[in-house]
Amino acid sequence: MFKLQVTKRSKLWWSISAGLLIAGFVAMGICFSQFGAPLRLGLDFLGGTRLQLELGCGTGNSQPEVCSQPIDINVVRGVLGDRDLDGSSVQLLDRDSQAQDRHIIAIRSQDLSAEERSQLVSALEEQVGKFDPAATQIDTVGPVLGQQILTSGILAIALALAGIIAYLSLRFQFDYAIFAIIALFHDVLITAGAFAWLGWLGGIEVDTLFVVALLTIIGFSVNDTVVIYDRIRETFKVREVASVEEAVDLAVDETLTRSINTTISTLLAVVAIFLFGGSTLRFFSLALIIGFLAGSYSSIFVASTLLAWWRKRSGFVPQVETAQGNQEGELEQGVES
Repeated sequence: MFKLQVTKRSKLWWSISAGLLIAGFVAMGICFSQFGAPLRLGLDFLGGTRLQLELGCGTGNSQPEVCSQPIDINVVRGVLGDRDLDGSSVQLLDRDSQAQDRHIIAIRSQDLSAEERSQLVSALEEQVGKFDPAATQIDTVGPVLGQQILTSGILAIALALAGIIAYLSLRFQFDYAIFAIIALFHDVLITAGAFAWLGWLGGIEVDTLFVVALLTIIGFSVNDTVVIYDRIRETFKVREVASVEEAVDLAVDETLTRSINTTISTLLAVVAIFLFGGSTLRFFSLALIIGFLAGSYSSIFVASTLLAWWRKRSGFVPQVETAQGNQEGELEQGVES
């Protein structure tokens, strides 16, 4: 059986995690200075109006000179400036991943009335060309509702973490729960840090689907951590080991194949959503990909090694509970070998 022996390189695993977390904190700090929040918040959280307009370049195109080149984003910003909407966010989008035509405008601005939206669309059409009415998308969220959604999302994550602490404290012991939560924070912060970079460099905004992704990541990560912790606890009970590190190494080595197989099989489905699920689910699935990879890493290399470090520091000595348990451990070793 392959032996990873994670505790021998604990500082290396912690250094990798620290580097990723620091990089994420740097991006969050930049986003906070520019957008007033650690991430670039979307319409769901801030409130306002979002317009998505696509040039009419399909069958029967009557404006070939317009459709032969991408929309000029500076022209769009100029129209917005003329209407006192300088602070609006503007993005150029493609119809699909292969088109690369930049014929779609996504605008997020302050709350606009129906008349103001109509006037803005008319002004844009005068400058960039006629839009396809069937492809027009308009979303409006009030600022009060946006704040309620943001508060509810944060509360949902906090309650999920509190529930996990309570469950793991009952299922295992309190120190198990603490290090599992540290690993979950690790996963959430790495995912958030990645989207802070995407928000700063690529203009990617987070919405309610991002909160759903974080909750899914928490559930996936804690499940993997519980499997490893359960094997560690059983190793303490039924095997004669010389040290805490040896017990943790044995437990991780025995569950490594299961952890890898679970992560790969889950990622296959999520990657398929990322590639073929359309623009609505693209960044939701990307958050899941990042979070699942971080969760698998933290369960194997962070949660287990932190527990080993703490148990050794507190003077814990692994002891076989009963002679029967010792025989069971020897039988299990013989079956696995």
